[in-house]
This record gives sequence, C-alpha cells and structure tokens, in this order.
Amino acid sequence: MPRFLLFFSCLVISPLGLASNSQGWDTFSDIGAYGLVGLAAGLPAYQEDWDGVWQAGLSIGSASAIGLIGKHTIDAPRPDGSDNKSFPSNHTANAFASATTLHIRHGWQVGLPAYGVATLVGVGRVQANKHYWRDVAAGAAIGVFTGWLFTDKLDPKVQLLPWATPHSSGVSVTYVW
Repeated sequence: MPRFLLFFSCLVISPLGLASNSQGWDTFSDIGAYGLVGLAAGLPAYQEDWDGVWQAGLSIGSASAIGLIGKHTIDAPRPDGSDNKSFPSNHTANAFASATTLHIRHGWQVGLPAYGVATLVGVGRVQANKHYWRDVAAGAAIGVFTGWLFTDKLDPKVQLLPWATPHSSGVSVTYVW
C-alpha cells in the first residue's frame, strides 16, 4: 500500500509546477481528480477487496450523477463564460468522493493525503477559472456525502469472495476470529 501512495504522490505533486497559469491548473485538476478516482478503485482491486471496489464505484458514481444532474438543472455560468454548467464542480465531487472512500476504507494514513489532493483539485478548478468557490464547496459536500453514504470500514477479519460457475454463482464469506 505505501508504494501506491508514493507513486500517487509523485504523480500529483510533479504537475504542481505546471500550475502557474489557468491552463496548468486545469491540467492539474484533471490529473488530481482522475488520479484519485483511479486510486480509490485501484487500491482495493489490487488488494482483491471487491467490496471496496464496489463501494468506491457507488460513491464516485453517485457523486458524479448528482453533479451532472445539478449541472443540467441549475443555470450557473462559469467564470470563463464557456457555458452555464458551473454548479456544482464535478471534478471536486469525484475527488472528494474518492478521498472519503479511501479515508473510510483504509484509514487516515491514506485519507489525509487524499483529502489534500482533493482540496488542491478544488483550488485548481477556481484557479483555472472554471468554477466559483461555491461550486467547489458544493462539489466537495456532495463527494463527502456519497463517500460516507456508500463506504464501510475495511474489516480484515471478514473476507467476501464472489464466485461463479456456468450454472450458479454466489459469495463466500470468511470470518477469522
């Protein structure tokens, strides 16, 4: 697990040097948001924690759906004038849903850096002139809400293993005490 965090930290921190203008912040916020989404689903997949993959998918998918519904129903122009889909920030919603899922599932050691990256994604959206602070705050609230709604703490004593044959399927539950 620490190797993932080291790799992810290098992946996200290195683009910070690019973030000296709005295009650099835009690129950074893309990398940060999608990097967190990948980590939130990839870390449990690597650990063969299929419940964690499912919960990350529900958290991030719900945050994204709520954000997209908001964008299409609330007429809020972007600061750069490119369209009227500023509210809420979907990048920030996805980043905070990912960070919250990582925090709940894997603890503060993973959650704290993930929240730091998610915060930088929000800052990046404002600095890139794509969102106002209210858009970013709403996106963060949506992401935290869906993360807490769909994610359970990882219990290493319980292991769920889905299985399938051509004629049946199920889930094997193992509990170690």
